[in-house]
Amino acid sequence: MASAALVSEDSAPEAAGGDLRFFALVATSMALIVVVAFSFQVSMGRSTFASPVRVHVHAIAFMGWVTIFLTQSWLAARGSLALHRRLGRIGAGWVILMLGAASWVVEVMTRRATWPFFFRPQQMLVGDPLSLLVFTGLTWWAVTMRRRTDWHARLHIGGMSTLMGPAFGRLIPMPLLVPYAFETSVLLGLIFPVVGMMHDLRHGGTIHRAWWVGAGAVVLVVLLTDLIAYSAVGDALYHRVTAGSPGAGVPGLAFPAPPSGPLLTGR
Repeated sequence: MASAALVSEDSAPEAAGGDLRFFALVATSMALIVVVAFSFQVSMGRSTFASPVRVHVHAIAFMGWVTIFLTQSWLAARGSLALHRRLGRIGAGWVILMLGAASWVVEVMTRRATWPFFFRPQQMLVGDPLSLLVFTGLTWWAVTMRRRTDWHARLHIGGMSTLMGPAFGRLIPMPLLVPYAFETSVLLGLIFPVVGMMHDLRHGGTIHRAWWVGAGAVVLVVLLTDLIAYSAVGDALYHRVTAGSPGAGVPGLAFPAPPSGPLLTGR
């Protein structure tokens, strides 16, 4: 699910003061959306603490990142750069845990045919890992730009924007958005780069190029997901992952039937 997360070692003038506070406020809004979305999921009985270990590992990995993301943003805004740098090293490595946890859950859900009925399984098999790979790319790019706070902070927000689909998907009426539920939930992540663009225009008169990178990354997740999922490559990947499992009997590009009982996610 990143921030002004690992801000610069030398605070750049372009992002000092008000800009760093703005980045922290954007990070706060993103974290609040995630917390509200998943709390709503629990309150509606769609998620339970009696979930398998893999679900708990996934939750710890991603909520841990949200915590790092938010903490780093406010450390930077308050000028606590020494602590910010130390925590940043943990954050950079934390991404590996996220990759492993997500891959585990996605594979099991695909093999067990337990994706929610408003998603095409083959699309999710491609889209979830792809969004995380794009996030990872932006996060590591941000790390390499840590001496350029203007780029560093914006790239982290752009990376986090690519992971906001699952949170938005728990707040909007996904069954009513079929057949574009996946695309809609992911594209809502564009809200944050657009807000950043508006901030830049208001305070400097120009849009920083990093916002276009972040917005482009969100759109790229959707375009590449559909390009791969609806191709022979997507078919081959789905058949390989589901071989010998209940998922093999479920058409990869068809919507599953709605559940007869309560909808439980992440099973």
